[in-house]
Amino acid sequence: MPLFDVYPLYDVTPVRAKGVHVYGADRKKYLDLYGGHAVISIGHQHPVYNRRLKKQISKIGFYSNAIQNPLQKQLADEIEAQSGCEGYQLFMCSSGAEANENALKLASFYNKKAKVVAFKNAFHGRTSAAVAATDTPKIIAPLNAQQEVIFLDFGDEKALEETLRKEDVCAVIIEAIQGVGGLDMPTKKFMQDVEKLCRKYNSCLIADEVQSGFGRSGAFFAYQHFGVTPDIISMAKGMGNGFPVGGIFVHPKIEPWYGMLGTTFGGNHLACQASLAVLEVLKKKNLISHAASLGEAFEARAKTIKAVKKVKGRGLMLGLEFDFEVSELRKKLIYEHRIFTGGSSNKKLLRILPPLTIQQKHFDYFFNALEKSL
Repeated sequence: MPLFDVYPLYDVTPVRAKGVHVYGADRKKYLDLYGGHAVISIGHQHPVYNRRLKKQISKIGFYSNAIQNPLQKQLADEIEAQSGCEGYQLFMCSSGAEANENALKLASFYNKKAKVVAFKNAFHGRTSAAVAATDTPKIIAPLNAQQEVIFLDFGDEKALEETLRKEDVCAVIIEAIQGVGGLDMPTKKFMQDVEKLCRKYNSCLIADEVQSGFGRSGAFFAYQHFGVTPDIISMAKGMGNGFPVGGIFVHPKIEPWYGMLGTTFGGNHLACQASLAVLEVLKKKNLISHAASLGEAFEARAKTIKAVKKVKGRGLMLGLEFDFEVSELRKKLIYEHRIFTGGSSNKKLLRILPPLTIQQKHFDYFFNALEKSL
């Protein structure tokens, strides 16, 4: 039976991985500067991660949310402690799309409204409401298009207020650093204006931290660079270092009721241990401050390369923008220099999303290869 062919694939077959490297069936070692879409946060095969999962699976790997699972509370407390998001409530799921889907649904439950405001070049997932709030028309089926979503430009406070003034918008969903869209960021003023207007017109502010959360931006959550307080925070990707984990943080003003949200696999024992492993390593190795300082060094080095027109992003959620499309450059990097990088909807942008354990020597190798490839 053939696979449903929806992914263009590079001719590389990983068979094992360690740290910041992936090893192919061709016996070659590849430097992973993409982390499998920003998923690998503490490095491949980290001993803390492996130990926790092996120990847990020898006891119990899964049971439904109909029973007590103290690991969920342990995880909630640890995220709260490291993120500083005091008083929020945690609901767990299994992916970023599921997290955003639940975030939007919860906002609509809360204020009884239906419309959503998102921003141009946004990417929030591929499920029903999440994909409707994604600014990629070709992946929005007619079924999804029934959702009422208004797309605005970053910085257009006037249009935002005109939209919210009608008081029919349940949520404004925003990425503090856009991922798939190309690493654009709102200004601090605009981000604070969004919060102010959401409060004024009783719309929920949803911070999509699916890609930027868990330390990648040099803060636990990227929205924290802007001094705002979201009503709902969605998270996934780096939360589990490869194990499917997602969740939302819910502000205490939003009260739950039985049956309001639900999930089969979310918050299972293995998922909790995977995320607890990530948090343990983030804390012990100071990986969030490491991401911040290494990101600054990356930006300084990138600015010395004439072909680089703009350095985008923050921490270890980075992009290099050129005046040409980067598809051929990415092929050179992977096939000639054995370096994984990422693309985006901005075809001129090279995305860099390495494990947070990356070191300066690895970036030195990358920049040497980049200059040879240009």
